Amino acid sequence: MHAARGKSDWLDAYLAQLATQRKLSPHTLDAYGRDLRALLALSGDAPWTALAHNDVRRYAAKLHAGGLDPRSIARKLSSWRGFFNWLSGETALDANPVDGIRAPKRARTLPKALSVDDAVRLVAPAPHQQGGAEPEQLCNRAMFELLYSSGLRVSELTSLDTHYCKADNGQPASQGWLDMASFEVIVTGKGSKMRKVPVGKAALVALSTWLAVRPPAADGSAALFLSTRGTRISPRVLQLRLKAHALATEIPANVHPHVLRHSFASHVLQSSGDLRAVQEMLGHSSITSTQVYTALDFQHLAHVYDQAHPRAKAK
Repeated sequence: MHAARGKSDWLDAYLAQLATQRKLSPHTLDAYGRDLRALLALSGDAPWTALAHNDVRRYAAKLHAGGLDPRSIARKLSSWRGFFNWLSGETALDANPVDGIRAPKRARTLPKALSVDDAVRLVAPAPHQQGGAEPEQLCNRAMFELLYSSGLRVSELTSLDTHYCKADNGQPASQGWLDMASFEVIVTGKGSKMRKVPVGKAALVALSTWLAVRPPAADGSAALFLSTRGTRISPRVLQLRLKAHALATEIPANVHPHVLRHSFASHVLQSSGDLRAVQEMLGHSSITSTQVYTALDFQHLAHVYDQAHPRAKAK
């Protein structure tokens, strides 16, 4: 009976097995069906048992050349691999032709960074705040200045204390704290790795102004940044405050705390060219993670070239 089956019959049998034995949902079965029909169309008249690794590689390359994104190609390869695994138990299939074949790598999305002018405008006090700003506004400005000044992760910033506190009365020791005397913050990043990061002059001024009006924390902690309830500020509240401030400042970008981290890294790299220093300040364990900012730097240089070089201007 097997020998009489056509190629599409094998696909139907496999899909039926997925429906009855694995109890996949209709939506998932439809996705498998689309992926397998694509394989049927690509392989033409060649029997399933005749397909080799090179054939499948060629099919994946054709899909990629046709504009299909790597994520979708990876899903198709997974569907095809499952089909051939099943087929090997039903026929004399020498090897799974999809084994070892990977989808093309996805292009790495560059992090979004603000221009220097927009970053400075975002963190600087608004004209109407130059005089008697409310404590919440002073807290916000100190947070935003520090994010841009030191490139901190949002979790690193919200866990900062006003000073180092030892473990006491069941409370853990500080995971991060401000050291005004040394012009730096000490933070605990990924992998529980601690690092020191310099704090710029504008951020130090904003921090000093905030500390002068900072009320005692409701829980008696040394949390540096507080919510309106007097508790340690949460990453979510910080995100909402920054987004609202960016909208009020009319910054033409979707601004979140990580945008300021990216802006810090790209602007420092543009000015210094010191990739290792940026790696240390960001707390990246591998310089590979930091090298993405060299692409941002090139974007900046390319923009300057396009705007300034006579031979780059449109005729």
